[in-house]
Amino acid sequence: MNDELQNIKVSQWWRKHRKHYNVSLVIAGVLAFISTVAVVFSCQNVIPNAEITILTVLLQGFGYLIMIGIANLCFYAGPISERLIKPQDPDRFRTVTYRMGYWFSVLLPFCIPSLLLYLVVFNPEYWKN
Repeated sequence: MNDELQNIKVSQWWRKHRKHYNVSLVIAGVLAFISTVAVVFSCQNVIPNAEITILTVLLQGFGYLIMIGIANLCFYAGPISERLIKPQDPDRFRTVTYRMGYWFSVLLPFCIPSLLLYLVVFNPEYWKN
C-alpha cells in the first residue's frame, strides 16, 4: 500500500510540472525559428539561395510538433527513473532530474540556428556549390 501511495505522489508531482515544460518547449521552438530566420536573412550574402516560404514554415512547424511529442515521451524518464532508483531524497531527485531534462529540451531547438551561424561565420565555403 505504501508503494502505491508513493507512486501516486510521484505521478502528481510530474503531472504538475508538465504544463510548464510544454509551454517552455513551444516558446523555445518559436524563438529558435525566429533565430533561424534572423541568421538566414542577415547572412544572405553568404547563403545566396536561402529562402523561407510558407511551405518551409509549415513543414518546420509540423516537425517541431512531432519533436514536442517525442520530448513528452522522454519526459516520462523522470517518473520512471524515480520509481526505479527510489532515491533517499525524492524532492531533490525530482528537482535535479526535472531541471536537467527541462534545460536540455529547451536548449535543443537552438542547435539549428547555432549550427547555421557557425557554418556562416567559420565555414562559409560550405554554402558554395
